[in-house]
Amino acid sequence: LKTGFLKWKPDYDSAATEYGKAAVAFKNAKQFDQAREACLREAEAHENNKAYLLIDCYSFFQETDYNLPLTVALQEMQRLPEAVQLIEKASMMYLENGTPDTAAIALERAGKLIENVSPEKAVQLYQQAASVFENEERLRQALEMLGKASRLLVRGRRLDEAALSLQKEKSIYKEIENYPTCYKKTIAQVLVHLHRNDYVAAERCVRESYSIPGFNGSEDCAALEQLLEGYDQQDQDQVSEVCNLPLFKYMDNDYAKLGLTLVVPGGGIKKKSPNAAQDKARGPAAVGSHADEEEDEYSGGLC
Repeated sequence: LKTGFLKWKPDYDSAATEYGKAAVAFKNAKQFDQAREACLREAEAHENNKAYLLIDCYSFFQETDYNLPLTVALQEMQRLPEAVQLIEKASMMYLENGTPDTAAIALERAGKLIENVSPEKAVQLYQQAASVFENEERLRQALEMLGKASRLLVRGRRLDEAALSLQKEKSIYKEIENYPTCYKKTIAQVLVHLHRNDYVAAERCVRESYSIPGFNGSEDCAALEQLLEGYDQQDQDQVSEVCNLPLFKYMDNDYAKLGLTLVVPGGGIKKKSPNAAQDKARGPAAVGSHADEEEDEYSGGLC
């Protein structure tokens, strides 16, 4: 890197190679701080040489070289947030250098790395990766990232954001004509809305899904109509029965838990019809009399 009378410009390419060798040597000697520093200097040399490289500072903590798993080792050394920050920087370099696919993969790796420590940050990284994939029209990869973000939002009880994320997923699945998955996303949406105590949004979600080919008359549609009916009638038994169907129980764990923990407002008491309440007050004789009246009303036929 030094310059002189006969060397006016630093040789960044050779310097990057030497820093890389130093980083490997430090890693083999378990000198991880020095290895990280050498790796950053290597990345800086590549940047000055306009040869963008992913700053994999956490690559020095492989299980083969360290007794603890990768994420645990990083937490022990308190380098996890720093590693994620560097990967974000690398992804920006990839975008600027015209390699968006690699940028999205880097963001996904960062999300996986920090998911158990900071789910909020992981959601942000997955959503950024999804945006990059979507801009490149790689919709299946974008859906995978959005799915991870939605599940983390549900797990963190950030239900308003989860509802929006699921709606985006559903729109893309509809765009690529994956209709059966649209049905599953509708179920997830309804469960999220009901946990938000927003029956109107849940009903609207089902109503809008009638435009999806094959939804009306499907098993998913019938189950959702029963669920909404039970919720509207404050019938906890009916709601629990629907949520225990295999259709709900075998969804992703985060959504299945929403179904199993869904409680109807009002204590889950089933509403009684006014006539039933009056009959109960008058006693068994009155009930029989009321039943006879209903029977006689149409004895001569509907006309």
